[in-house]
Amino acid sequence: MSKKKSKYKSLIINKKRYYFYKITWIDILGDSGHADANEMRQMQPAVMVTNAYVFLKDKKRLITFASYDTTQESFSDRNVFPIGCIVKMEKQNI
Repeated sequence: MSKKKSKYKSLIINKKRYYFYKITWIDILGDSGHADANEMRQMQPAVMVTNAYVFLKDKKRLITFASYDTTQESFSDRNVFPIGCIVKMEKQNI
């Protein structure tokens, strides 16, 4: 019996599979310049996109990485997002 191949982009490190996601999230937008009341009312948080492998997701946080060592369990380009900032997560196809 043959194994079914995943249609999603992923990698295996130390026998654990990590999937690649497009993550849309909300970030603080700041400005230190002068502004009138109308300009203040028009300010909106920034909508950001991150493409990364998901290391861990729980009720409070999402931990991602984008780079990894091919010879040992070591991760780089890491981020931790408060789960409340996440708007959408889309698992990426191969």
